[in-house]
Amino acid sequence: MRVIISGGGTGGHIFPAISIANEIRTRFPETEILFVGAENRMEMQRVPAAGYDVVGLPVAGFDRKNLLKNIGVLIKLRKSLSLAKKTIRDFAPDIAVGVGGYASGPTLKVANQLGIPTLIQEQNSYAGVTNKLLAKKAAKICVAYEGMERFFPKEKIVMTGNPVRQDLKCTPAKREEAYAYFKLDPAKKTVLIVGGSLGARTLNQSMSQNPDLIENGEIQYIWQTGKFYYEDACRSVKDKKGLPLHLTDFISRMDLAYSVADAIVSRAGASSVSEFCIVGKPVVLVPSPNVSEDHQTKNAMALVRREAAIMVKDSQSVSELIPLVQDLMKDEVKMNALSENIGKLALPDAASRIVDEIEKICGK
Repeated sequence: MRVIISGGGTGGHIFPAISIANEIRTRFPETEILFVGAENRMEMQRVPAAGYDVVGLPVAGFDRKNLLKNIGVLIKLRKSLSLAKKTIRDFAPDIAVGVGGYASGPTLKVANQLGIPTLIQEQNSYAGVTNKLLAKKAAKICVAYEGMERFFPKEKIVMTGNPVRQDLKCTPAKREEAYAYFKLDPAKKTVLIVGGSLGARTLNQSMSQNPDLIENGEIQYIWQTGKFYYEDACRSVKDKKGLPLHLTDFISRMDLAYSVADAIVSRAGASSVSEFCIVGKPVVLVPSPNVSEDHQTKNAMALVRREAAIMVKDSQSVSELIPLVQDLMKDEVKMNALSENIGKLALPDAASRIVDEIEKICGK
């Protein structure tokens, strides 16, 4: 087979895309795979590091607040459509897979125009405008939440879950390794604060503006800031020597972080939520308000309704998050219930299920 996988922008899109590519490679070692991403976004580094070729489109997202800025966006979109058409004609794929992100829109639109079968991997519980438009000509739509027929044709929907990073299984051996890796105290409970691959301003403020609460608690923290916020975070705690935390801009060993965490605090991106279900740890979600259709709140509420997570509004996070987390860590009954309920929602074989659909579409 020859397969194009398009999308990116954040780790939440890139990691599932690479998981799908790895599963294809495992099943069909001779498959040619080409990624199509957005120029100057993180996929241009992460995809080659995973061993795959990538083409960058000059595409950008629409500015919903300043409409005049969209003149430049439209020019970039036109160029992206032209480059996507050339790329697809040159590569001649059997199928194009869209995982979300700026590049997937023009790539799948052109593939449909050229008669190439397309598959959409919709990660969120609330579908975006682009995927709803692309769904009209898609062969299959792989989803991670129930009730998606309100966005897509029912006969095209397949419940697969979201692909996640491999090797997320938490084991006692990894937990012991993690204590040494992060220089943590095995006698204390551990909270993982992670704002996604790019970081989250509000989560960082919740930590940096409450150093006394952190210092006086019986809890230690792994705090991932994201590269844009790391220096500010360091300055915020430089006068507080001996705070019980491991501060870093990026965690490369998420398997160790998940293994050692007794609870997790995070944004509610679809890929992250899928990982949390597999990890099966208590989760406090602080949805980002800066995403289209407020889809992170909808992702979080899909868990909250099943008593599988706690949600804190972004606007209340700085004052409420750390006290809530500290109270939660003292409530073993609540912790156990959250862990059990979120584990019931896990779909660990998502990449394999998606490749099953790719096989059917391509007739391989």
